[in-house]
Amino acid sequence: MRNALLTHVESQHLRPKAPAFDVGDLVDVHCKIVEGDKERIQVFSGTVISRKGTGTNTTFTVRRIVNNEGVERIFPLHSPKIEKLDVKRRSKIRRAKLYYLRERTGKATRLKEGAPVVPSDSSAEVQATAAAEAPTPAPAESSTK
Repeated sequence: MRNALLTHVESQHLRPKAPAFDVGDLVDVHCKIVEGDKERIQVFSGTVISRKGTGTNTTFTVRRIVNNEGVERIFPLHSPKIEKLDVKRRSKIRRAKLYYLRERTGKATRLKEGAPVVPSDSSAEVQATAAAEAPTPAPAESSTK
């Protein structure tokens, strides 16, 4: 059980809308990279192999293969360095941690297809506003002679 005071202090630093994803999902993590005085967004795409912690200590590990070499990166879920997180594909798994994928290569790393990905509220709102702002085509003039 967590201390009520700690929970109250941590709640101020939590992300208001934490992204909904699970272990086994294929995700794109858009993180801010600072180079000198410039800041840019870099996308890290891969499979979520673990998720652990509570509150501000929540982290998740994303694994991908680059040049036949496995690369894993651990991200704090509530970090301001994470711009956004897109779920590209959901998988149906039966384990909490997918560490066994480290020893597998090629087609052996495939996971079963899960439920279809539902667009997040923010992207749905953007698409709805874009559709509303799009000019409606004028009705075609009919010429009867």
